[in-house]
Amino acid sequence: MKKFLLLLLSVSASSFALKAQDTIKVTSDAPLVISGSVDAYYKYDFSGHNNLSTYYGNEQNSFSIGMFDLGVKKKVGAASFVGEVSFGPRSDASLPVPSNHIENLYVSYDVTSAFNLTMGYMATFIGYEVISPTGNFNYSTSYLFSNGPFQNAGAKATFTFSPSASLMVGVFNDLWNVYTSAGRINTLGAQLMLVPVKNWTAYLNVASGPASGTVLDLTTTYQMTDAFKLGLNAATKSGNGSANYSGVALYPQIAVSKVATLGLRGEYFQFSAVGSTPSSSITALTVTANVKSGPFTFIPEVRFDSGKNKIFTDSAGAPTTSAAQFLLAAVYAF
Repeated sequence: MKKFLLLLLSVSASSFALKAQDTIKVTSDAPLVISGSVDAYYKYDFSGHNNLSTYYGNEQNSFSIGMFDLGVKKKVGAASFVGEVSFGPRSDASLPVPSNHIENLYVSYDVTSAFNLTMGYMATFIGYEVISPTGNFNYSTSYLFSNGPFQNAGAKATFTFSPSASLMVGVFNDLWNVYTSAGRINTLGAQLMLVPVKNWTAYLNVASGPASGTVLDLTTTYQMTDAFKLGLNAATKSGNGSANYSGVALYPQIAVSKVATLGLRGEYFQFSAVGSTPSSSITALTVTANVKSGPFTFIPEVRFDSGKNKIFTDSAGAPTTSAAQFLLAAVYAF
């Protein structure tokens, strides 16, 4: 592991030195790109209390806030940086130390047009869904997202072989979702990106370390027609860290007009026993609409979850196998 890290750093240093000798003139007045989002929602759980254990949208019968997200980035020549912070309940649920509010903070360097080096604290490359509501079609999140990593701190190299294939390999801290290690840099990660045919993109992902365990993940989307898109996420986790799991989620979406799209998330999720909680499985069906007007998206959503065991509670607080909720969200992206 130490040899791999030293090799990565030495390649970075030597490549930077060669680039510094280039005669291509670059300017330092490249624009600072600012982006972000603000979101709010109303949710009603038909049990009359909070009943679903996925991230975000947990307040019952309440007009509530999601988060304020702010990102900045800039690129001058071959060098670039990205910084992103967020504030609010959605952010606090994702970041283990809420007072820091950091989602992304990393620097990047294009050694060549086909070879990039990046180091810092980055949104994970695992999975289909992300923290920011602007990156997801559904407002509520899947069990696969809720149990997987959110962020990884480390260094990675990306090799672009063609527009249809690239490979990322990296070394990361031992723990997920924090920007400092517990004493070791011993998680290896890789991502193979393929474009088998036009409009179909697939990512084969792996992250493995003794502290957080091993995740194998497939994420793919296929824009089959101008109106119909199909996404899929399948993953399994084993080893240490958080609970082990396996699952698959399917994301069909169809545009019914220029401003409105209907989507469905069907998920099967199986998790291992943790402490006194026995192993079980959940089938979840989420029906979502996105209605857009410029930077604004209105999201009505209905969700039905069914467990193999009685892992939910009904209106009287008694254990039951099912749960359902209705949600309205408003997202503004800039």
